[in-house]
Order: sequence, then structure tokens, then C-alpha cells
Amino acid sequence: MAQFRKAFVAAVVKSLLRGKSLIQAILAYWLSGNKKDSVPKKTLQQFLKDAEAALVGPISGNGLQEISAKLKEQILEGLNVDMQCMLPSYSHQLPAGSEVGQYLALDVGGSTLRVALVELRGRGVGSENATEIVSIQNYRITKDVKDLEGMAFFEWMAARITETIQSTLNRPHSAENPLPIALAWSFPIEQTSLGGGRLAAMGKGFLADIGLVGQDLGDIVRTACKNRDLHVELKAILNDSSACLLSRAYSHSSTRFGLILGTGVNIAAYLPVSAIGRTKFGERPAGWFDEASHVIVNTELGMFGGKILPLTRWDLQLLKEHPRPDFQPLEYMTSGMYLGEIVRDTSADLSEAISCFSEKYPSSHTPSVVDMGAIKAIASFVSVRSSALIASAVYALWDIRLEGDEKFLSTLPESSPLRHKVEEDIKMEKTTVAFNGSVIEHYPGYLENCQRYINELLDTHPSTQPKAIELVSAKESSLTGAAVALACVDS
Repeated sequence: MAQFRKAFVAAVVKSLLRGKSLIQAILAYWLSGNKKDSVPKKTLQQFLKDAEAALVGPISGNGLQEISAKLKEQILEGLNVDMQCMLPSYSHQLPAGSEVGQYLALDVGGSTLRVALVELRGRGVGSENATEIVSIQNYRITKDVKDLEGMAFFEWMAARITETIQSTLNRPHSAENPLPIALAWSFPIEQTSLGGGRLAAMGKGFLADIGLVGQDLGDIVRTACKNRDLHVELKAILNDSSACLLSRAYSHSSTRFGLILGTGVNIAAYLPVSAIGRTKFGERPAGWFDEASHVIVNTELGMFGGKILPLTRWDLQLLKEHPRPDFQPLEYMTSGMYLGEIVRDTSADLSEAISCFSEKYPSSHTPSVVDMGAIKAIASFVSVRSSALIASAVYALWDIRLEGDEKFLSTLPESSPLRHKVEEDIKMEKTTVAFNGSVIEHYPGYLENCQRYINELLDTHPSTQPKAIELVSAKESSLTGAAVALACVDS
């Protein structure tokens, strides 16, 4: 073993002195005339070529179209039977764009509570000026706050809400005339109405659910605020993807989807009620179905893709180490939580020898342009694949919405007041997909790649009319979307 180490070090140092990169030096030794070595001879270029074939190959040619078609089949099945995904919300109204006023919105996430006064000015003033956050307070949810049990956490929330309202909102309120508020809630909840739902285990290190699981979130918030002489009524609760959709629907009337792509991935879709199995709605007042022709659906997109997505050996390595390998197949291949891990596992085929060498013989050698170029190429393959898979899901949902509206239209009598609205939706040349999240917003080239793949999939659609799907950014969508939801209720 000692002889091997000496030979290894000597060969690598010799190569480095000749100006080779660290990766090239190790590969040069690995591929040299050591007849007994069983490692296959593979150049860096060949490795990258194989990595590209494994990661990008399945989405090339007709591959992406086939993946999208299979995703569509899974989503359609989820619309009818699966109670974990394709969950219809209570939001069945899209904004008209004429709602105006100032609205109090809350956003509770894993690390921050935000309380904001949002002004809606109407679609007529232009998309960039239609909404404005007039005032906002951000409160960090530290570990001490996460450790607050049960009502103690909501008392903390109420104190922050009261603090913000007293400094920014001079509006009278009483038990008979409470302040209406809307809440973007980033935790599990079994929604029972637009403004209510049973609290579930929160996870993410929070203890606020202790003793409160199954209780109505609206009642919990109202009680906590009342203890501080603040009278509020929680009129709308929504998740981040639904808020994203609504925030852009206010300024862009063609918006039918809201995409979140950061640490995780999800899409909210505005679909006809008739396309969804009735059992998916649970118990709702009969009047709700009389009012709702369409509804915002929480797709839980990350759960799709099982047994249809093309897995590489690096994906399989990630799944092998994951506690729930079958839970969110699409999320594991597309979201910010896992993209870096896939790059790491892919790069490990090159870096294993480097790590072994540097642990035994530390070196000040700076990685070369070739080294960095290899890692950059791998990261590019992984991100391109992610953007393509997201595009395939967006296209599948768009197609489902279009077909659902066509079927719904066929059931409407000529005299139905809904008929014109549905016809206009079907004829709509451009569908807007609002988006938010660190990956799609900030990863270089990701948005452009995703839009390109969507356009390529649209080119395969049999429609005789020109169709477009446009990805549009939705900044501060949680707060703005919550305010829009509240405005829709008030109107």
C-alpha cells in the first residue's frame, strides 16, 4: 500500500509540474500503464459526454414530450382519486382587476412573520403599478419563537400584528366590526372554508401545534388577537402557490397558474370544478358548488413523476440516502433542496480520487479552469434537466386545463351565462404562469431554459390556433396574493 501511495504521489506531482490541473493529473495516473488497475480508462471529456447523455439525453428529441404525456396521465388520475395531491381549495374567484383599497395581509413562513398593508389600485393603472406594499414589518422567527408551545406562539404572532397595526393602520375595529385579514400559511392545514381550517402538525421545528391540532386556525388567530384587544376576522387562508397565482391574476387577466420553485416546488392551477372528482372536495356547503365553476387547485406537484422520470445512477444515490425516497419524485429532480446534491453526487465520480489524495497529502494547488469548467458543465446539465421537467409539468397542466374547459363547455346550455366566459378562456391566445422562488428567479439561465422548453412543447400541440404560455415574475406574491384573496371576498 505504501508503495502505491509513493507511486501515486510521484505521478501526480510530476503531472502538476507539467502544468496539468489536479483532475487531469489524477486522471493521467489513473489511465497510465498500470495494467493491474481495474478502473476503466475514461478521459474528462468522455465523462462529461456520458454525464450529458445521462442527464440531458432523456429530455432531448421527443423525450420531453413523452415525459409530459406521462405526467399528464398521472395528474388526471390524481384529480379523481389521490387525496394527497390535486387538492381543491376554497378559492373559486379570480380577481376582476377592479378591486381597490388597502388590505391587511400576513405571511407566516419557516423563518419569518411578515405583516403588511397592501394597496390595490386596479388593473387600469398598469401591471407594474397595480399593487403596492404600503408598509411592511418583518419579524424573524428565531428558535426561541419556534419553541413556543401552542397558544404561546400565536400570542407572539398577535403581539407582532398589534404592533404593526398600531404603527401603520389607523382604522377603528370592534367585536362587531373586526378588521378583515388574510393569511398566507406555509404549513399543513385541512381547510374547511376560505377563512378556516383545522391545524395540522406544523413540522419545520415548530411546537405551536402542541395541544392545538384539529382546532380551527381562524379561531386560534382571532382568540390570540382578542387577548390583546385587537379584533380581527381571518377571511382568507391560502398557500404560497395559490397566493402566487392570485397576485398576478390581479394585474394579468390571463393568469391561470402559480409556480413556486425555490427550496421546494409546487404549482397552483385554476381548473374547472367538473374536472375534479367530487370526493376530493370533502364536505362543503351545497351553495359552494352553485357558485363555483372553477377552483384553485393545490397540485402538490412534487409528488408526481414516480416510475416515469428517467433516473440516473446519481439520482438513485440520492434516493438511497433519502428517508422518503418515493414521496416527491419530481421535487427530488428539480428543486433547490436537491439540485446541489445531485451535482455533488455526479461530481463525486471525478472527485473521489481527489478527496483521497488531498486528505492524505494536503496541497495548496488551486483548482484550474479545467477543474471548474467540469463542475460548471455538470451543474448546467442538472439545471437544464430541472428546467425541462418543470416545463413538461407546466405544459401538462395547461393541456389538462384546456381539455377540462372544452368538456365543461360541452355541458353548458346555449343560454348559460357561463358559456361566454368559458369560450373566451378556451380561445385565450396567451396563458400566464406567475412564478416565484429562488431557483427560477436567480439561477443563471434557468428561466430562459424553462420558457424555451415550454415553447418547444407548445409547438407539438395539435391546436389550429396559436397558443402561448408566458412565465411572469410575481414579486412579494405571498402578501400581494393574500391581499387579493381578501379583496375578492369583500367584493
